Amino acid sequence: MNRNDILWKAALEDLFDDFLKFFYPDAEQIFDLEKGFEYLDKELEQLFPPEENQYAPRYVDKLVKVFTQNGSEEWILVHVEVQGYTDQGFAKRMFQYYYRILDRYDKPITAFAIFADTNKKFHPKFYEREYLGTKVHYSYNTYKILDQDDAVLEASNNPFAMAVLSAKLVLCRKKLEDQQLFDLAYALAKRLLIKQMPKDKIRQVMNFLRYYLRFENQEMFTKFEQEIGSLTEKNITMGIEEFLLDRAEKQGIEKGIEKGIEKGIEKGIEKGIEKGKHEEAVAIARELKKEGLAIGFIAKITKLTANEIEKL
Repeated sequence: MNRNDILWKAALEDLFDDFLKFFYPDAEQIFDLEKGFEYLDKELEQLFPPEENQYAPRYVDKLVKVFTQNGSEEWILVHVEVQGYTDQGFAKRMFQYYYRILDRYDKPITAFAIFADTNKKFHPKFYEREYLGTKVHYSYNTYKILDQDDAVLEASNNPFAMAVLSAKLVLCRKKLEDQQLFDLAYALAKRLLIKQMPKDKIRQVMNFLRYYLRFENQEMFTKFEQEIGSLTEKNITMGIEEFLLDRAEKQGIEKGIEKGIEKGIEKGIEKGIEKGKHEEAVAIARELKKEGLAIGFIAKITKLTANEIEKL
């Protein structure tokens, strides 16, 4: 799972109440947000076991139990899928998720497909199948980031809107030189700081922006980190290693290596590696090395030697 997938999964958990308010203006009347949410990652994985092949496609999907405001113990399931590349089988997979979740829980389900890819023509909205008078039509909520209006997102005080704006900026990366991307990202960071949002929400969106960015010249990322540090007086953001460890404290270690790598959780990775195979440690090290993390830090959390990591 690449860094963008990790960031989307983290953002959906950190900002899930804002996600609901973003898509449902009357969310507080529909959902009992004070009861919080239950993330059914393990249950979803049981419905769709991961491929044994480490190079098989991975998907950013979340299944969340949400309570309603009707005064009873009724609850619904919100299925969210973030799609970052063109996949002709996407609509069918959404339908498969639906009927497996329905069969398992028999509860109302609403599904969202967030398209975070660069293909303007890719936007599957439904799955349909028909044969000899028997027909199935399944449609779901869709949201194409590239199609969104920057001005509308910028005017919003919803943290999820700012996360979407950050992602859209990166999706337009090919059209921009490093300096242009730097200037736009820095301007977005400054606007974020004056938004009427809780400090923890600003911090979560700021981290999403920082780690979602891609510069051709790595020195530009270092410069951006320094400028953001000065802008926030280092009270809002944190370094990548601190970010990973912070998520460890919040999320715990019980999910082992699979969830550890998805969340970037150091303790989860350590525990998973103790129970896993050497090849799994190598796979994690390879991914972290691609993200430019220091050899020493990778060695610390994977327990591989520096020599092993350098050869990857």
